[in-house]
Amino acid sequence: MTSRVQPHLTRRTLLTGALALGTGAALPLGAAGRARAAHGPEIAACVTWGARPPSESVVVLAQPPQRIIVHHTATANVTDYSKERAYTLARAIQNYHMDTHGWIDTGQHFTVSRGAFVMEGRHNSLDELQSGLRQVRAAHCVGQNTLSIGIENEGTYTTVEPPAAQYAALVELCAHVCRQYGLPPSEIYGHRDFNDTGCPGDRLYAMLPKLRHDVAAKTGETLTDPLWQFIGNLERDGGPGQSDYFPGGIPGLGALR
Repeated sequence: MTSRVQPHLTRRTLLTGALALGTGAALPLGAAGRARAAHGPEIAACVTWGARPPSESVVVLAQPPQRIIVHHTATANVTDYSKERAYTLARAIQNYHMDTHGWIDTGQHFTVSRGAFVMEGRHNSLDELQSGLRQVRAAHCVGQNTLSIGIENEGTYTTVEPPAAQYAALVELCAHVCRQYGLPPSEIYGHRDFNDTGCPGDRLYAMLPKLRHDVAAKTGETLTDPLWQFIGNLERDGGPGQSDYFPGGIPGLGALR
């Protein structure tokens, strides 16, 4: 029996429809009452990596996020793992998003460099994460910008996996986000689950089940969400394996691979 679905019933339309049922729901009492972590991974705030001020005030939403969405930047898989490179990446992303897209600030909430440095993206994202009560409205995934935390991972992960240290930093960041907001690790998705894109790349996307399990091991959760068991075998309808963010090379960061 084949797992193909009819053209109108794609993986993304099924997933988006299922998740839309809960977009107005409050967090379960158990999640809302969970004690929040007093510490987490080291995250460089916008002021630390030299961000520009946003062009207008960022919007802080009254409600917490419902999920995490993983991206890749689709930039070159460089071997410069330094902090300086990471901060250059953060500034380049912000410049690209503001000057080319016309957005008010960096689109995603957080960025993880290939050298495993974690940085705040959109202003106020870090403060709201630490409070665990609200989120900043972002611009990383159409239809999910008021519902999810967006995490960019430097690199192109269509045919290769991220460096081990970068993946470990992603696990720590996702675990911290889950603890702070009371999110189950089953609520970690890829950009292509919601938009017509290949992001976060075939290889990183294939690692998401492992990511959920590794985050669950950090948070002490059990992965019991039947939705993932159901949709795991459905056909993917993503794009050619690159992010929406960087359609061409960015000076100083290298061309797409």
